[in-house]
Amino acid sequence: MTETYREFKTIIGGREVIIETGKYAEQTNGSCIVRCGDTVVMVNVTMAEKAREGMDYFPLSVDYEEKMYSIGKIPGGFKKREGRASDKAILTSRLIDRPIRPLFQKGIFNDVVVIATTLSVDPDISPEPLAMLGSSVALSISDIPFAGPTGSVVVGIVDGEYVINPDIKQREVSTLALNLSGTKDAIMMVEAGSKEISDDEMVGAILFGHEEIKKQCAFQEEIVKQIGKVKKEIEVYKVPEEIEKATREFASTLLDEALENYDRTARQVAQDEVEKKTLEALLETYPENEREIKDALYYLTKEKVRAKILEKGIRPDGRALTEVRKIWCEHGVLPRVHGSGVFTRGQTQVLTTCTLGMIGDAQKLEGLDEESSKRYMHQYNMPGYASGEARQLKSPGRREIGHGALAERALEPVIPSEEEFPYAIRMVSEVLSSNGSTSQGSVCGSTLALMDAGVPIKAPVAGIAMGLIKDEESGKVAILTDIQGLEDFLGDMDFKVAGTEKGITAIQMDIKIKGIDEAILRQAIAQANVGRQHILNKMLEVIPTPNAELSKYAPQIISFDINPEKIREVIGSGGKVINKIIEETGVKIDITDEGRVSIAAVGAPEQIERAKAIILSIAKDPEVGDMFMTEVVRILPKVGAFCELAPGKDGLIHISKMSEKRIESVEEVLSIGDKVKVEIIKIGEKGIDLKLLEKVTD
Repeated sequence: MTETYREFKTIIGGREVIIETGKYAEQTNGSCIVRCGDTVVMVNVTMAEKAREGMDYFPLSVDYEEKMYSIGKIPGGFKKREGRASDKAILTSRLIDRPIRPLFQKGIFNDVVVIATTLSVDPDISPEPLAMLGSSVALSISDIPFAGPTGSVVVGIVDGEYVINPDIKQREVSTLALNLSGTKDAIMMVEAGSKEISDDEMVGAILFGHEEIKKQCAFQEEIVKQIGKVKKEIEVYKVPEEIEKATREFASTLLDEALENYDRTARQVAQDEVEKKTLEALLETYPENEREIKDALYYLTKEKVRAKILEKGIRPDGRALTEVRKIWCEHGVLPRVHGSGVFTRGQTQVLTTCTLGMIGDAQKLEGLDEESSKRYMHQYNMPGYASGEARQLKSPGRREIGHGALAERALEPVIPSEEEFPYAIRMVSEVLSSNGSTSQGSVCGSTLALMDAGVPIKAPVAGIAMGLIKDEESGKVAILTDIQGLEDFLGDMDFKVAGTEKGITAIQMDIKIKGIDEAILRQAIAQANVGRQHILNKMLEVIPTPNAELSKYAPQIISFDINPEKIREVIGSGGKVINKIIEETGVKIDITDEGRVSIAAVGAPEQIERAKAIILSIAKDPEVGDMFMTEVVRILPKVGAFCELAPGKDGLIHISKMSEKRIESVEEVLSIGDKVKVEIIKIGEKGIDLKLLEKVTD
């Protein structure tokens, strides 16, 4: 044991949490181990000695590593090692990043890297909130300039009561999964999925969680007092006062005139012209300071846009603070697609498609959770052309994965159960134009596409993004409904709320300042509710209820249960039996280990029923009165016809049971290969006797 080893204990959500420092990773700027039960997470933080050249944003990198050894598993695949991070790991990295990023001083361009690694995981104790706590501890005790600490919790609602960091059983029944971070003074980050809970329930959950966060912050402050390093003095980038003054004097009036344009395109053209004139005028005096001049112009623009909103209530496009941009929607725009919808709000436009498949098409998951697959999937794409950029296509980044997950979370509570609707569902949102809250546009587009596809969703869902302009000196606050890109870029908050007419299904809040208080939170959620209902009404004007029928191009699926002990007989040695059924009928068949059988085909209901009859004939012990669709496989001309009821199981239609009239030979009625409907009339020691009900084909 090293001399620097220290251990600190606290209680979070009724469980003891232990913070260990000074034992491992001694070359980092800050490091800690967080233990709770058998769940152990290590967090290490480092910072580059020098600022990165040419950097104009804070280069913070956060990675949450899911190690399969932490749950006693060997990774799949050929290499047998962890590869690309799972979607959940990426989302957790974002959860860690968002509350700590605003707590670094603006103008720091040194690389800061935060790496959280799962070392041991008890499925009953989630590692994610421990990783979020550990990131704050490691940064707070390090010499990295960080204005924390922050605390982090998950809040659930179980039997009407709020619960901190719920266990597996509680998570299964909870109507809320709220990830929350903040400082002792304010809320920094909110992300939640919920089952149509009310505004008051959501606010209550956030405030309940914040009380626990305050305790975590006080606990960390004591740790810092005992072992915290002295923070480094870092040279922070600032625009020289002389350049800032010169830019203001030259460009202020020109910028006022440019910002009078309510049309986004015209305003941008005017702003570009102001920048051009400003550079031409000032580069003669400051030839080496083009970046500083542009930065000064940016800060001046930000100041003016915010002042117009706070002082005059005038937004960049002329809307009132609570006004939603013009909306139009359509559905059924793609003829061969199972469902499609287009949602347009101002210059934000999203096309979403819905594809229906068998349960076997569900996404397979390999991670630290108990969950192994999901049948409802939502993916989000935003190519460069959506914002007018000439940018090549790349694989989805963290932003795309995060936006897709948010939309998925918003709609998941209204998706019918597998028993009600035995389909896997894949949604893909293609952003066609972007100017504010494409993630919530994809929520709305997805609702349209689901309803167009005939998915019997429990209720339509809409989403809206709220913004905030807050002046720290005067205390003035403006909350903006349906923010556009410029208001997001120059504002202090991006607060997304999605839900039904009844309640909230998802919420996500990103903050650029050092948190918001209860009053702002309540007003933002209440204002979002009004805007959301307005958007819902516009959507329902276009398609008020889900289509009654599925697309003719969507697979028809039936599901039923068989005795699990009969699965082997249905599949057959090497899959011979089930492959023969598929070959004969042209259907797709899925069978779960529990004996749930799904049969699918496009435009062939009779083949689905035939496949079902064959499977039931194998899986079900025959009884008198059972009816089958089958085939004649052998004929004894003066005796009868044998029909295959199941592989290796035949029944006899006696010649006397083939017709109301007397016949001399079986061939007068049936031939080998004929499809027939039969009924079992007797089961005896010598075999199964059948009666011909109907000859289907000759």
